[in-house]
Amino acid sequence: MKLFRRVQAHIDINFPFLAHAKLLIAISGGVDSMVAASLFQKLEFNVGLAHCNFKLRGQEADLDAQFVKDWANKNKIPYFITRFETKEYANIHKISIQMAARNLRYEWFKEILQKKSYDYIITAHHANDNIETTLLNLTRGTGLKGLLGIPSKNDKIVRPLLPFSRDEILNYAQKNNIAWREDKSNASVKYIRNKIRHQVIPVLQELNPNLIESYNKTLGHLNDLQYILNERLDTVKKELLSELPNGVISLDITKALALSNHKVYLFELLRDYGFTAWNDIENLLYSQSGKQIFSKTHRLLKDRQVCLISPLEDASEHAFEIKNINEGLQNSKLSLTFEEVSQADFNNANRSVIFVDADKIKTSLVVRKWQKGDYFYPLGMQGKKKLSDFYKDQKMSLLDKEDTWLFCANKDIIWIIGQRLDNRFKVTEDTKKIIKIIHQ
Repeated sequence: MKLFRRVQAHIDINFPFLAHAKLLIAISGGVDSMVAASLFQKLEFNVGLAHCNFKLRGQEADLDAQFVKDWANKNKIPYFITRFETKEYANIHKISIQMAARNLRYEWFKEILQKKSYDYIITAHHANDNIETTLLNLTRGTGLKGLLGIPSKNDKIVRPLLPFSRDEILNYAQKNNIAWREDKSNASVKYIRNKIRHQVIPVLQELNPNLIESYNKTLGHLNDLQYILNERLDTVKKELLSELPNGVISLDITKALALSNHKVYLFELLRDYGFTAWNDIENLLYSQSGKQIFSKTHRLLKDRQVCLISPLEDASEHAFEIKNINEGLQNSKLSLTFEEVSQADFNNANRSVIFVDADKIKTSLVVRKWQKGDYFYPLGMQGKKKLSDFYKDQKMSLLDKEDTWLFCANKDIIWIIGQRLDNRFKVTEDTKKIIKIIHQ
């Protein structure tokens, strides 16, 4: 069957949702993306083209952009072309040129989707790209997910040419007189992917002339295995993980250690949170409470018989100044309102409401998280008490302590919000003005 009919059948069976969608084709001007654009045009899909000039190849890159523009105009297809300062972006973010180009490209594609109401991004990745990715992952060390290569669909990105080889695509271009431009950098072996493409895969194809077909068949087996593993993993997730009221994820250590190969399960359960230091995680399970490990996005905290997974917070959101009590404090973290009242309700049992002497809270009001050495004078008790001891008496978890806010005047704690008022700020017979404070 000709490539056109095979691609058509593949899309009909696996991507039927594309039929009535508005599609943005990522187009470089190379043979792969030009064939993809030609195929989708011939299949009469509603498409637009998006081309990136990364300013890495001088005049050649400018000629690529002009080539795409001319082809789009000739075929009356809407197009978008942009230029990026890729080297500067890579230096600022301390990443490779390849990673910088990838980040810039996909962020721009997503912007076009939102602004121009496109539904999906179509890329021209094919079977050779897929096997290169698998081998690249293998050389770096990977799990089953890495061996599966490039997903055929990832959110809004769809790759309908993945089952087809580079030779099939090249032959189609030649037989159908499809023009394209060659990127000379693809021939350079200074990049690892190009080394695999030009020096490794040809040797493998000598050993097995049907390498691509065998690879696709293996991918099918691995995907079937992944489906079975996902079912098992979903069961384990329900047994080990639970979401606390504050959104933090709790992992039951006792149940995790009871698994036959808990390291494998932890790898799968924690991978989405960015954790990779598996020896440290293993040690954390047996460590004392308070030990913690960080990924780029999350923290894993040991707290008795559980590990708590929480997003990393911006340090600037650990303290908030209250400039005007009439306006109170309203943000995504908490809400405090202040109201002048004629009398205090001493029978109030609601921990989210307190009554204070207004004359004692006039200056430097701030809400912050607790710090080492903090103390206060608990209402109903004699003398002062360290917050660490108070938290311990209340049997608060480590995360509960960190989630608790303190309402302070200067360095003095007025209220452990939701817990206890400080004795020094209570309403007395000498109080002339009473403020009711409500935490919501």
